[in-house]
Amino acid sequence: MPAIPHSPALTRSAGALYLVIILCGLTAELALRGPLLQGSPTESATAMAAHLPQLRLSLLADVVMLLADIALALVFFSLLRDRAPALARAAMIFRLGQAVLIGTSLMALASAPALLDDLPRMAVHMTDMHALGYDIGLILFGVNSLLMARLLGLGDTPRIIALGIAAAGLVYLTGSLLRLTAPGLSATFEPAYLVCILAESALCLWLLITGRI
Repeated sequence: MPAIPHSPALTRSAGALYLVIILCGLTAELALRGPLLQGSPTESATAMAAHLPQLRLSLLADVVMLLADIALALVFFSLLRDRAPALARAAMIFRLGQAVLIGTSLMALASAPALLDDLPRMAVHMTDMHALGYDIGLILFGVNSLLMARLLGLGDTPRIIALGIAAAGLVYLTGSLLRLTAPGLSATFEPAYLVCILAESALCLWLLITGRI
């Protein structure tokens, strides 16, 4: 199949979408929601009730991230389908599958505020359900990352970035499977997620600065 030329603008739009995903995802989880879910279920419920606007803002950030993720799946497919059609299609499907799971888990999280007054423990349970859905979604994203690493390795993206995306995929797969099968080990594995942040940030900057993929 002949190569289909792509403008640098389309590639930079992928970088911009990636930047939105990184910023919204980290802000929602680490800056807004995470601090409210520390301690016992009672303490978490009390913190959520006292900071409802903060909790709702984390939901908004997640929705923006979700929309950007869906758009990025489509843009990446457009950019990479001429390179390896089957791999590009599989990568898009796995990324969209992740988006479906994350969107479904957001419904659980969105129900938490309404439960805080009468069923505070159930409200906290809904945040756990959200985290579980997110982790299962990251299993799909881990597969997507491995496919993307192969696709990136066939083009202009530096080899070290492609290898970083592959490493990130392995981290996502391992971390999520540990949360499902050996949750006691999850805390010790958490520093490995720094690999994901560094690799995805590097890819984002490469796309934005060079307009090449």
